Amino acid sequence: MRFTVVALLAGLCALALAHPQHKITDKQFLERQRDIFRLFKYVNQPSYYKDHVEIAQNYNIHEHYDYYTKPEVAKYYYQIYKYGLLPRGEIFSVFYEEHLQQAIALYKLFYYAKDYETFYKTAVWARQHVNEGVYLYSLSVAIVHRADTYGIILPPIYEIYPYYFYNNEVIQQAYRYKQQYYGQGAQQGEEHGSYHGYTINANYSGYYLNLHPEQSLSYFTEDVGVNAFYYYYNIFYPHWLGGDEYDYEHDHRGEQYYYVYQQILARYYLERLSNGFGEIPFYNWEVPFETGYYPSLQYPNGLQFPVRPNYAHLYEYFYNYGQRYGNNKYAYSYTHVQDYERRISEAIDRGYVYTHDGEKVNLYTEEGFNVLGNLVESNPDSPDRYYYGALHVYARHLLGYSYQPVDKYHVAPSALEHYETSLRDPAFYQFYKRVVLYFQKYKSRLPSYTEQDLYFQGVEVKNVEFDRLVTYFDYFYSDISNAVFVTPQEYENDKVQVRVRQERLNHKPFTYKIYVQSEKEQQAVVRVYLGPKYDEYGRYFNISQNRLNFVEFEHFKYQLKAGENVIERNSHQNYFFENDRTSYKELYQQVVGALEGNGEFSVDTDEAYFGFPRRFLLPKGTYGGQEFQFYVIVSPYVPYKHHQEEYDDSKYYYPRVGSGAQHIDNYPFGYPFDRPIHYDQIFYNIPNSYFYTTKVYHRHVDDINTSTSTSHHH
Repeated sequence: MRFTVVALLAGLCALALAHPQHKITDKQFLERQRDIFRLFKYVNQPSYYKDHVEIAQNYNIHEHYDYYTKPEVAKYYYQIYKYGLLPRGEIFSVFYEEHLQQAIALYKLFYYAKDYETFYKTAVWARQHVNEGVYLYSLSVAIVHRADTYGIILPPIYEIYPYYFYNNEVIQQAYRYKQQYYGQGAQQGEEHGSYHGYTINANYSGYYLNLHPEQSLSYFTEDVGVNAFYYYYNIFYPHWLGGDEYDYEHDHRGEQYYYVYQQILARYYLERLSNGFGEIPFYNWEVPFETGYYPSLQYPNGLQFPVRPNYAHLYEYFYNYGQRYGNNKYAYSYTHVQDYERRISEAIDRGYVYTHDGEKVNLYTEEGFNVLGNLVESNPDSPDRYYYGALHVYARHLLGYSYQPVDKYHVAPSALEHYETSLRDPAFYQFYKRVVLYFQKYKSRLPSYTEQDLYFQGVEVKNVEFDRLVTYFDYFYSDISNAVFVTPQEYENDKVQVRVRQERLNHKPFTYKIYVQSEKEQQAVVRVYLGPKYDEYGRYFNISQNRLNFVEFEHFKYQLKAGENVIERNSHQNYFFENDRTSYKELYQQVVGALEGNGEFSVDTDEAYFGFPRRFLLPKGTYGGQEFQFYVIVSPYVPYKHHQEEYDDSKYYYPRVGSGAQHIDNYPFGYPFDRPIHYDQIFYNIPNSYFYTTKVYHRHVDDINTSTSTSHHH
């Protein structure tokens, strides 16, 4: 097992020690893992497992209210179920209030089940009776928050719901293959080496329809691992969960919300530079929105994702679709975003906010930035989520250019209105740049760090060395059999096999060394950032202008000894990143094999938690080499003061959400780039930090395979 964190981009601080893979021999855990995997299989169809069919027919919520720790939750769900929920087969989006309320109600039904058996029976019942999208979302959130299922691996979301990760031409090919081969009674498709099935080559959307130059970044924005990271982050930290229902206080959830988006933007910017683009564009709601977007995606029911043309007139939005008065608040998204942005901006300028009860809360305190984060996200820990509003909900609706629903059950959400597809749309980055700038408005009133603030007495970083850094594209395979519809017999025998082969960015393994001189033995914390040195025109960037473009590369605790320390790290050790997820079918076979005594099942937190893909450790770079800089700072170790004292992490395979256990120290996220820098020279003068300039080279995979040269130090 390896302790990982929310990833480089989630900016949570890694725990200091790496652990080997954790072999699971606990039979109960293995049985539960098998149960969960079976619940996700062909999620767009009813389950044909005989035990599932039997439970779904015989289990009745209204006969088991006392099986839930909050019986009123079960009573309420049964009431709305009878009244009429979102029908099966309809499109679900967490950004439509009516859908979200149904998802929350189902989550509570799962979460407040008294024991695992009740939870499982409830999940099987819902598997057959509830809208597929609502079910998949609510079940996933419940699994990672319930104590008796924490540590259970969720199968890769891009294999469970391929429609949101692969272009419609891929899905169409999968349908066609299923009809041709299995429609004729064939038991399996073409044989590819040891693989029995059908392999589809997948391109990115710019290959087929190039609506805007920004689509040259689609290898990043449409990467299944990058999008899965964002989806899982929002499964562990849903914007609607918190307050009395679940305690996120120890995780500093509001500050974390800011840092996740700031780091996503910084990482995206490094990729923009590698492709000749500059700053993420800034827009006004009153000016036509330049960047169009053609998702090339389709929903399972065949409906196409909405398209936004170039130079879309957002300010005319609610005149364009024949709106009528009534309950459709999304028609007035343009008004809502302006109201909420103004209120947030005024709160930052005034320095205080009011709670729903009229209590005044000062924003410029030690906890103030966390309060602001909760307010902007509009989560249940916000001082007043009604007055300050769900800015992101209406902005996504407006920028996504989605069509207005005829009724609450017939919606056509845009790519921005699903976590699985949000990062594909360039508008995502432009909107969250606005959001990050509101936080920077707050930070601009904080004092800059002085030399004394950053100085670590008796510690000096003498040198930093990196191997040659090389990126390339290689093939990644994923199973998308879930995209097709199967017969009961095919469901049982698992003979239908369809996979996708797609090029993804990767890098050659590398090591690096940090040479640190220390006057005495002491605990330290090491931060490594990766950032640009020049803009797209080759002009040098000052640190004061550039601090928000640095990506957190590493962050770990280290015991310094007196004298010289050589800290050696490699690209496989990095705690912020996760390896490629194991295919759903492989995981399932491992679990079944372990239960039958024919193998073992090992948990790696790469699978069970969430992180940014290790393949994207480095930006693409260029053939001739693109210059970037690493910044290393060694600071005194200060323990995180929000750890939950009664938390016992020995029971879990990775930090429990809500415990604060994933924070290594008490510094702010992004330290020391988290505040405005008035004097760049301070950062160059302090001996416990070091700037190292290097190049990232991009090569064709064949050049790397034929190369006999070994990696070397600059």
